[in-house]
Amino acid sequence: MADATSRHTEHHSKSTPVTPELYDYLLAHNPPLDAVQRDLVEVTHAQLADRAGMQVAEEQGPLLAFLVRLVGARKVVEVGTFTGLSSLSMARALPADGTLITCDVSEEYTAYAREAWAEAGVADRIDLRIAPAVETLRALPSTADVDLAFLDADKEGYIAYWEELVPRMRPGGLIAVDNVLFHGEVGDPDATGPAAAIRAFNDHVMADGRMESVMLTVADGLTLARKR
Repeated sequence: MADATSRHTEHHSKSTPVTPELYDYLLAHNPPLDAVQRDLVEVTHAQLADRAGMQVAEEQGPLLAFLVRLVGARKVVEVGTFTGLSSLSMARALPADGTLITCDVSEEYTAYAREAWAEAGVADRIDLRIAPAVETLRALPSTADVDLAFLDADKEGYIAYWEELVPRMRPGGLIAVDNVLFHGEVGDPDATGPAAAIRAFNDHVMADGRMESVMLTVADGLTLARKR
């Protein structure tokens, strides 16, 4: 019998390949986007076609809203606003006195977000801060009172953002991180650029004893991490 060091375990994925037809089925069995969210998706693709891939996947909007309700969030921090679909989805799920602080550096992209937030009636819950995100995060109170954070910005900055967010999360607070599979490129140990940054980030998260985390094959990969 082979000893423990010589055994080889073969891993078999149970993930179902997502065809266009199956993706349509998935969306049909999730909460639908409301009229403002739908318009925002369409405007983003029409006006920013070459950058529209920066918008969260359609199924992630309802998921983020679900997570807000699941953790009873009243204070949310988002890193990476773009045209505002994710922040709109989360703000919709917040209680009337809830607050969402969102960080971005683009007045151009976030102008679409501001318009959508106002149309949806949630602008009073959203505090948009235009500045490098690490500066915005460092300026936040050091108290551990953030219920939910969503990280979806420049990949090279993920570790720095994580390190600012983790101490500010309340016990049981949740961080959701997008693009952790980075188009499948993270599987390459010789990856460069953003894929290499995500590989380093994923290793960083695994080694962080302050959090417990799982990585899921949602959209381009989603990590959920809970503060211990």
